[in-house]
Amino acid sequence: MPLLLLRLLLPLALLAAVRAGASDDPFLSGAQANHSYNIDCGGAADFTSAFGRRWLADRYFSAGGNAGMVAEPHRFPQPQERTLRFFPPSSAGKSSCYSLPLPPGRYYLRVFSVYDNYDSKLRSPSFDVSAAATLVLSFRSPWPETAARYGAYSDLIVPSHSSTSTTASNATTDVCFYSLSTDAPLVGSIEVAPVHPLAYDGATTGARVVLVNYGRLTCGNGLFGPGFTNDSDAFSRVWQAGTDFRNNDLSYDAITAGGRKIFGAEQPPNYFPAKMYASAVTTGGDAADAEIEYLMPVDTRLSYMVWLHFAEIDAGVGAPGQRVFDIMLAGRNVTRIDIFKQVGGFTAFKWTYIVENLTSNTMSVRLVPVVGRPILCGLENYAMVPLETRTVPNQAAAMKALKDSLKIPARMGWNGDPCAPRTWDAWEGVTCHRGNKGLVITQLDLASQGLKGFITDEISHLTDLVSLNMSSNSLTGSLPPGLGQPSLATLDLSSNQFTGSIPGTIGSSKLQTVLLNSNELDGQVPEILYSVGVHGGVIDLSGNKGLCGVPTLPACALFWEKGGLNKTGKIALGASFGLLLLVILIVVYIVCIRRGPYDYDFEFPQDLTSISAISAKRNRYQRAKSVMLAEMEVHSTDGLYTNGNRSPR
Repeated sequence: MPLLLLRLLLPLALLAAVRAGASDDPFLSGAQANHSYNIDCGGAADFTSAFGRRWLADRYFSAGGNAGMVAEPHRFPQPQERTLRFFPPSSAGKSSCYSLPLPPGRYYLRVFSVYDNYDSKLRSPSFDVSAAATLVLSFRSPWPETAARYGAYSDLIVPSHSSTSTTASNATTDVCFYSLSTDAPLVGSIEVAPVHPLAYDGATTGARVVLVNYGRLTCGNGLFGPGFTNDSDAFSRVWQAGTDFRNNDLSYDAITAGGRKIFGAEQPPNYFPAKMYASAVTTGGDAADAEIEYLMPVDTRLSYMVWLHFAEIDAGVGAPGQRVFDIMLAGRNVTRIDIFKQVGGFTAFKWTYIVENLTSNTMSVRLVPVVGRPILCGLENYAMVPLETRTVPNQAAAMKALKDSLKIPARMGWNGDPCAPRTWDAWEGVTCHRGNKGLVITQLDLASQGLKGFITDEISHLTDLVSLNMSSNSLTGSLPPGLGQPSLATLDLSSNQFTGSIPGTIGSSKLQTVLLNSNELDGQVPEILYSVGVHGGVIDLSGNKGLCGVPTLPACALFWEKGGLNKTGKIALGASFGLLLLVILIVVYIVCIRRGPYDYDFEFPQDLTSISAISAKRNRYQRAKSVMLAEMEVHSTDGLYTNGNRSPR
């Protein structure tokens, strides 16, 4: 995408005369609990600005960048405008990001960019900026002199959708910077705060587009807004003076409300400020057909959401039909406006329209009189940038898990979405294609990158992976079962330090090349894996002294392997224990359950002490004697016996 013009170019010299004041700025607290952040990029400590904003020391950025300072800090009255963070591609890679903790919603995002020869190279850098994996800004060298020396603010309204399959409590949205050539992207500050979900037609477009500010003008005022003047705006919008965008071949007059209250301002969901409606521009001179015209820069490949703001602040207009005018956008008559008929006097009236199929890089906004003179209080022009297709969430999460487990170095730039924006290249070593539900990873080529981690089983979520090459690194650990993707055709993990056995899940009808040579693997090679070579594929298992069980490799031991039982041995040992338990149960049954009612053999084993044996014999004699006497008593018919003596009748 070519240069998206730097929006809202605000010479910071204008701030020298600004003094602090109270406002209802949503950035005022900077409270993370409210998902509002003011980040001083490159700043080392938290502070509160002269306007009451709490600024956070630099955080949430990816590795590889450095903090910097503008060349002439004395020309920047606010501390957050003097520092910056830059990302040299040699250490940070092509893509560097700020990952902001933002749950799903809509957010106002403002980015400050400044060069001011911080690196003494006298050349402003070229780079792109994305938000929510969508390209939104482009900076091309050389920057306009005012922007390069004093800095420029760009703002947009962006929907937040977590880039991975996470819960709302740990969801993030990435603001990323992509290096072009060898230039180092940079950023001075990042501000973000939630906006009303219905703001700027959010019900129909909010979840699908990023609204990039191509001009937010106050037609009858000078520049105003939080951070620049004492005036408030509920969204922290800054309203730029419209004089630089007017067709100055025409004549204009300014009018004001004379201090009278404007009704209908500061209302949800957009909270447009009353100050903007309290003044306006109208045509000058005596010509009855004089027009108002603003010339807005555009990109012809995009559609634009135009908002026009009116208020009948002329007390001389007191009835419908006294001021009527047509609105012409890009040469097309799109509507006729009678402000008093719509809302009456001294009341805010807003009108919006979407302009499509532009053919010129300048869009004309004309107000053509029908009755009386046209009037305009404010104008907003937003590029409607469609959200780009992103990596399928579970695959994006798997790639971030791999980033951690493989210890990917910062120089590879594995930040943001692995595959989006498509204008940029995917992560280094990553190839993506469009799938049914988003972008999917089809190839990982990470050979000879000095990786020293391990392969997480999260790789199983890369269900569209066709080729995986992590050869010639120093990866350790075991091979995860998740490497068994049915889509995998090429697997090269050679020349690493993998240990353990080869999972039986590795192998599919599509697998044609398997290179596991020069590792420390052991155990039985799965037949399904070895069949790759049998059916015409390429397989190399050499250099793994512990592998066995297939031709060209040693036979596996029956029960023993590398100082321990193998799988067969463990099965045999388990069967032996089962047989032994069965024998014990049979013996117990015979000895204890099938014994007769008069079997009183209480004889102890011979290896007991002699005292125990004698005691046992005595007990047996006494028991036998008692039984004999009992039987004699039962069978005697002529007397009773006591202690062996007959008792006479």
